[in-house]
Amino acid sequence: MRITILTLFPEMFDGFLTNSIIKRAISKNIVEVKIVNIRDYTLDKYGRVDSAPVGGGAGLIMKCQPVLDCLNANRTENSKVVLLSPRGKTYNQAKAHDFAANSKDLVLICGHYEGIDERVNDYVDELVSVGDYILTGGELGSMIITDSIIRLLDGAIANESTVEESFENGLLEYPQYTEPFDYNGKKIPDILYSGNHEAINKWRKKQSLKLTKEYRKDLFDKYELNKQERKLLDELDSNEQPKWEKMALEKGHKFIK
Repeated sequence: MRITILTLFPEMFDGFLTNSIIKRAISKNIVEVKIVNIRDYTLDKYGRVDSAPVGGGAGLIMKCQPVLDCLNANRTENSKVVLLSPRGKTYNQAKAHDFAANSKDLVLICGHYEGIDERVNDYVDELVSVGDYILTGGELGSMIITDSIIRLLDGAIANESTVEESFENGLLEYPQYTEPFDYNGKKIPDILYSGNHEAINKWRKKQSLKLTKEYRKDLFDKYELNKQERKLLDELDSNEQPKWEKMALEKGHKFIK
């Protein structure tokens, strides 16, 4: 896959591209990330890429000429062009999967200053927003999109690492723990030491439902519960230890600390 990012501030990507999963994916040729400086395409004799808005108003607006000349020089007929814009649909994990699976040549345009010339919108395939808040420019948003896509590409990370993450199945991820068992009186749940993987998975699903309902009611309300999940929620409401959990703890007592 190739991801091309058009930006006025290419130096912002130096650390992003040279660390962790992103660096490894690039070195393994899983993805090519190209950072292009929009300033290189301006025809303004003073090298400017922005100007005051026509009709008056605060701030500066990115001019369409350098943006579109930069786009035309770096897109192909197979490119999907995305403009980071507050008008766009809010980016989520489903869209990350869509881009990873269906966009082998993705171009991201980063706006900056007070906005971008309206005519640029006519040359893009999609508008995407990373959230309802104001950023100085689209650079951080493009990093979020790029990071979320790359980790889904085959070989970037172990496949099992992406299966049960938050948002993958519409729920938040269940709690995770590491040794020691007891840290300042806060202990790891005994069920995780039981050795009963069926019971552990059931406990994790219950916790996932609980956390989503508590912290992301918007996600929970959209989630379609199956029969087993409804039963797990009933168990949560009763505050009583269910039979399956009690049996798993009794059988696995020798493994429990």
